[in-house]
Amino acid sequence: MAKRDLSKQLESLTFRCPACGNTFDAAPGRVEDEPSLEHHPFAYFADCTRCGEEAAQAPFHKSLVKAWANATGPKTPAGKAASARNLEGHPTAEEALRTRFNALKHGMTAETAQYFPARPGKYPACSSCDVDPGYCAKQPACIKQTQLFMVHHAAFEQRNPKHLTPIYSSIQASITAIIQQILQTIIADGVKLEAPAWAVTREGEIVIGEYEDLETGQTRRIMEVKAHPLLKPLQEFLSRNNLALSDMGMTPKAIEQEEQGMGRLAPAGDGQKTLSLEDYAAKQAESMAALRALADRANARKQRDPVLIEYQQQNGGEQ
Repeated sequence: MAKRDLSKQLESLTFRCPACGNTFDAAPGRVEDEPSLEHHPFAYFADCTRCGEEAAQAPFHKSLVKAWANATGPKTPAGKAASARNLEGHPTAEEALRTRFNALKHGMTAETAQYFPARPGKYPACSSCDVDPGYCAKQPACIKQTQLFMVHHAAFEQRNPKHLTPIYSSIQASITAIIQQILQTIIADGVKLEAPAWAVTREGEIVIGEYEDLETGQTRRIMEVKAHPLLKPLQEFLSRNNLALSDMGMTPKAIEQEEQGMGRLAPAGDGQKTLSLEDYAAKQAESMAALRALADRANARKQRDPVLIEYQQQNGGEQ
């Protein structure tokens, strides 16, 4: 794109009204010469679209015009080609990931976690959330849920589950904490719970089950014994998270099989033949025989070494 010609007046600018604070884009209604501005010697004014007062060019737009004037870059074809070569090898994989993440959040095809509208204080996680409630209320969706949505979206698009590791590690830690709380509750209450047996009569009265002890003559209450209701959820948590003894190889049977397997050769892989104990011993014997022959040849070469022979002659024979 050609560089802007700032020696001529601009046809459209951004103005800011000092009276009402309105910022608007419009064609200038009045233009004055401003020789002190060397980069663009003009001062622009226009009537505010809200209150009608005359407004001057917005300060940030003045700075933008000055940046246009001071902008540098390659001017020759060779310089432009060299500048274009700076883009070779980009974007990298990391840059592409960052670009996709920003597109999910800010781009034209940005997606929003539609099922979690911003409702400060309405979700369980709001009590510990670090997002300002006033800022959250102005958003279309919950900030934390939107981040969770985007990370999952990017992980599945790129087929890279490593992006989800921090999330699921936190979930696993929370599940472990719940299991510990269940265990502590069961230990405190006991594995069994007793409650009086009762029934409802036809008249709608509740009757507690009682009987008279024939030996002592005392009235005793019939008690129903049930397993602790948290035992079943605890078993489900342990089995679904592979925390049972069998999953960790800690059952007596698994330990016994492991001990029996110690000292044995590992089974061969696919397409490989296994060796019997006799074949393995024969192979070891052949290896030892080959090693002895190799040692004999090495000793023979040593005896024929001219340097060694000369050394022995100078020192009066073999050492």
